[in-house]
Amino acid sequence: MDTDEEASDSWWEPVKYYARLAIERFESALEGVKELLSTLTIDQRWGVMLKFEDFQPEKFAQLVTDAPQWTEWMA
Repeated sequence: MDTDEEASDSWWEPVKYYARLAIERFESALEGVKELLSTLTIDQRWGVMLKFEDFQPEKFAQLVTDAPQWTEWMA
């Protein structure tokens, strides 16, 4: 596992940004979240969803309820 904190931070910064975009798009439509995730690598997709849950747990719970197939978007 990479223990270089700077490299780790440089990876997480874009993921956090995309998580915020996912949250914004979720507010308008689930399809927007799916579209955003489709533009990212699989690692970024999972990171985005982890951060989405951290930043807005109630909205993430709503996404899971409204789109139980969201895990299919991750492949």
